[in-house]
Amino acid sequence: MDMNEIKEIFFQECEEQLAELETGLLALNDGDTDPETVNAVFRAVHSIKGGAGAFGLDDLVSFAHVFETTLDGVRSNKLEASQDLLKVMLKSADVLADLTAAARDGGKVDASRSSGLVAELHAYAQGKPIPAAAAPEAAPVTKTAEPEVSDPSAFEPVPFSFDDFGDDETGDTATEQSGRSEFTVRFKPRSDLYAKGNEAVLLLRDLSKLGDMRVHCESDDLPSIDAIDPEGAFFAWLIAIETDQDEAAIKSVFEFAEWDCQISVTAGVTDKVFAKTGEASDLPMAPIPFDLSLLDADDEAETIPAQAAVAEVSNVIPIAAPAQEAVPTSPELPRAAKAIAVEAEKQAATVAAVPAAPQTIRVDLDRVDRLINLVGELVINQAMLAQSVVENETGRGAAINLGLDELQQLTREIQDSVMAIRAQPVKPVFQRMSRIVREIADMTHKEVRLVTEGENTEVDKTVIDKIAEPLTHMIRNAVDHGLETPEKRIAAGKNPEGVLRLTAKHRSGRIVIEIADDGAGINRDRVRQKAIENGLIAADANPSDEEIDNLIFHPGFSTADKVSDISGRGVGMDVVKRSIQSLGGRISIVSKPGQGSVFTMSLPLTLAVLDGMVVTVANQTLVVPLTAIVETLQPEKSHIHSFGPTQRLIAIRDTFCPLVDVGQILNFRGSPADPVAGVALLVESEGGGQRALMVDAIQGQRQVVIKSLEANYTHVPGIAAATILGDGRVALILDVDAVVTASRGHSLAPEIAMAAVG
Repeated sequence: MDMNEIKEIFFQECEEQLAELETGLLALNDGDTDPETVNAVFRAVHSIKGGAGAFGLDDLVSFAHVFETTLDGVRSNKLEASQDLLKVMLKSADVLADLTAAARDGGKVDASRSSGLVAELHAYAQGKPIPAAAAPEAAPVTKTAEPEVSDPSAFEPVPFSFDDFGDDETGDTATEQSGRSEFTVRFKPRSDLYAKGNEAVLLLRDLSKLGDMRVHCESDDLPSIDAIDPEGAFFAWLIAIETDQDEAAIKSVFEFAEWDCQISVTAGVTDKVFAKTGEASDLPMAPIPFDLSLLDADDEAETIPAQAAVAEVSNVIPIAAPAQEAVPTSPELPRAAKAIAVEAEKQAATVAAVPAAPQTIRVDLDRVDRLINLVGELVINQAMLAQSVVENETGRGAAINLGLDELQQLTREIQDSVMAIRAQPVKPVFQRMSRIVREIADMTHKEVRLVTEGENTEVDKTVIDKIAEPLTHMIRNAVDHGLETPEKRIAAGKNPEGVLRLTAKHRSGRIVIEIADDGAGINRDRVRQKAIENGLIAADANPSDEEIDNLIFHPGFSTADKVSDISGRGVGMDVVKRSIQSLGGRISIVSKPGQGSVFTMSLPLTLAVLDGMVVTVANQTLVVPLTAIVETLQPEKSHIHSFGPTQRLIAIRDTFCPLVDVGQILNFRGSPADPVAGVALLVESEGGGQRALMVDAIQGQRQVVIKSLEANYTHVPGIAAATILGDGRVALILDVDAVVTASRGHSLAPEIAMAAVG
């Protein structure tokens, strides 16, 4: 694997870490007090910083370091996770995402924006938060700028030499230097530390650079020689260090290994191993070579484990002190190591209680697409084989039919399993919306809280990729137009903070996404007046509430008084409508004045397969999506009524519904067909109204594989896609919304409309 591939993996992992970061910060913002949430947020920033340092991404490292320092203050309970601090952290998460994207794609991030947040984070870390309104404009961060907080962890290679443990005599006079503090460090590696290529001696070497240090090696956890795991970690170190650095500097030495070891730092030297007076003060200050003869069998080999023999020798090592002769230690010395061992057992038990994370692999999406295409071909061939057997059945094919039924079942299971590979939760898209809400709320000076539900609802990846744009437009519209300012909300007796609710759920084989706000609702009088001014409706027209609401989807329509960075140009909701229709979906609106609005998108779960009704229209075979069909019925002559010169209505349960001749709309025939001789399909239109589509006959219901007509031929009005039937014929999949729109008097572009064939 070359460096570019490794870097690509790093950026993929960054996306996961950024998602984890935002999830944790939002949970904290909602009042989650679980320490593990803080730890998860800290780990996310820490991991991004570590990887960025390995690739020399200085801007990303600098910002992440200051962010991490502030998070460490929250993690150690030195800082309170207040709403003001979390607001700064959420903005910092956005900048961290921008810096990551810039490092990956080669773009740039506004230096004033990042440097301002650096100043605020640094102020919080120092216990002197800067009010947002008074935050100073810090100097821009450049590629070569140094981080505002010194980073004791070195990212550049450091040559290693055991001479670092040499004979530089410091004596005990260092303790008398002014401004120096004493700390006791307990350090016990886990086996993972060594498995990842880290070395305890290198960490001790780096720690020694901070000041004068004495080390005691604890070996109480060392098992007998026949029970030693060669990949295990059995030693712990107690360290006394006198330094002019603070506790954070000591912890930073272990920052890239802290998840693979137990580490604690306490002020002062309280352990008897390093006491300045008493028996322990006379201990030797020399490294002791490890002697395998200590593990040899003797008279007490059956009762004394190996570590007891090793514990008889003190391994107190002053870094950079002259070697002296070793003498026996006090029997009280192993107590600290025993405490470390007890703590290790507790943490090991906690880790064991946590279920293992599912194993995953990264697969190129093109490979998955090819697999899905092959399964689609398998479905088509299975249908063709079944069709051939039915046409040639002689009465003696019971065994063949049974085998075909099993093949059909297995094919469906394979297809469902393959489609599940592409199925992904909508959570990544929903998380992106939280940033948009924050940005628009800041621009409009509104207080908005985003609530998400059903984030784990799964849908095909192609659908996820294409719903991000319409969702973005709708979220911007809801914050800008739907929610009122805090002053207006208070005057209306509402909470000054508006609530925007984003929900996803499965319903009838489709995914339904709702965007609901508790704002003022649609001002229908204003929408109607704007529509009259724009010539969309007549001045004396009396449209229904539903029709007025749907006017906002008209291209170029806007109720904004002036053009801003957010809205006012009439571009947005018409894009939403077209995007959703291109996915085979529908959108509807429910609005209550003074209470808010709910926009509902109904989309197919996948763009690869479709459950449809196969029908015949003017000797042509069409497939109507099953999710669009409410019911089917056989019209009776008494139920058909004429309306105007060309329109016809059908009476259905005391209501009248327009009857649409599909063959005539698609130019399959020139004159209208007899409705009594055909079948009516009652379908839902995009605005929630109903239409009865008239077809000649129903062949049956089946699952079909969707083939793009645009990719293989060209766009055909009224047709959404194509498929291959069991007999090998190509069938067209009807675009129900386009046909319904055409029935209202809109043209299907007759210059390229379909004509009857064969």
